[in-house]
Amino acid sequence: VYIYDLTNKFPKNEKYILVDQIRRASISISANLAEGSSRITFKDKAHFTNIAYSSLMEVLSHLYIAYDLKYVDDTDFSEVKEKILELSNKLNALRKSQINK
Repeated sequence: VYIYDLTNKFPKNEKYILVDQIRRASISISANLAEGSSRITFKDKAHFTNIAYSSLMEVLSHLYIAYDLKYVDDTDFSEVKEKILELSNKLNALRKSQINK
């Protein structure tokens, strides 16, 4: 929801380009965590957690581009980077716990 609210502020000409990419990558995070949670082995679970982490890094990369293009202001960019850092730490901890089982 946060990403949708943030990308709603982007110019209309980015709706099917950058906005679409950011939204799909952000949805991929939760989708891969959900898919991984249904797997039996911890190795499989860790694999999907890793894909979720990769999608998170894709979101961050796209947001850097949006920031450089002035679609995101300093305050929003700092806030979203903080949220991404927090989530990346949680995903890394989850993956480590899955690998160590």
